[in-house]
Amino acid sequence: MPEVPSSQTDTPTGVQGDGAPGNEAPPDEKGVMSFLDHLEELRWTLIKAGAGVLVAIAVCSFFSEWIVDQVLIGPTRPDFFMYDVLALEPESLELLNRTITGQFFADIGTIIVVGLIAGSPVVVFYLWRFIEPALYPSEKKGMRFSAVSATFFFLLGAAFGYLILTPLALQFFAQYTLSEQIVNQFDIMTYFSMVTFWTMGTGLLFELPVIVYFLAKVGILTPEAMRAYRKYALIAVLGVAAFLTPPDPISQIIVAVPLLGLYELSIYVAKWVARRRAQALGMTDE
Repeated sequence: MPEVPSSQTDTPTGVQGDGAPGNEAPPDEKGVMSFLDHLEELRWTLIKAGAGVLVAIAVCSFFSEWIVDQVLIGPTRPDFFMYDVLALEPESLELLNRTITGQFFADIGTIIVVGLIAGSPVVVFYLWRFIEPALYPSEKKGMRFSAVSATFFFLLGAAFGYLILTPLALQFFAQYTLSEQIVNQFDIMTYFSMVTFWTMGTGLLFELPVIVYFLAKVGILTPEAMRAYRKYALIAVLGVAAFLTPPDPISQIIVAVPLLGLYELSIYVAKWVARRRAQALGMTDE
């Protein structure tokens, strides 16, 4: 999306802050992209972002043996390094393939998931490049912060889900037995689905501060409202933690604490955005 020349934005009928043309002048006279041009630019943005993800997946495919052995199957072994960090006494998990295509799709699925996580910064970068020309200079700074923060919190959440939540959940279910005659054996596709769910799910949950930033930016969410609903947020966080973790209090607390920390951080984010909006409105009034 091309930048609008500064000489054109000084006229009364120039480009608005959202990149839309004024009503009094045709787009071609003002150098502004038409609606179809915007769609074409969006199409190429999505193509480039998708190509970046495909490249990341292709690179991961060259290391597929290591990724499957160390990333996918790693938490099933007692020597997985996080068990020492978490001070757990792990048991070895036995994985079984009960379908004809189970191992194939687990292999392909692992490469795709790792490629998506690795390629997520590329997606954020191209989306930022698409949005950037339509923003005022003051808005660009905030959006740049959001783009970087969205990538950071997603990767942080995915790491938390894989390194903390997955080992805790696996060992709980591996050691939970109704009778000594019942042996715990996990199907490879079910195992892959749960590890993916825990990893990607927490990655999305950790985007809370970024979501709050956008909602506060448009005036939908205020820090006062977030403080007032803190007790309800606590209940919601405990519910989410109970949904994601095994039914033991230790795992739930370990997951709930960072989520509550993110909520408190989001309050400060909303407060900062509200202060900036108030300053901007004050400058406008003057």
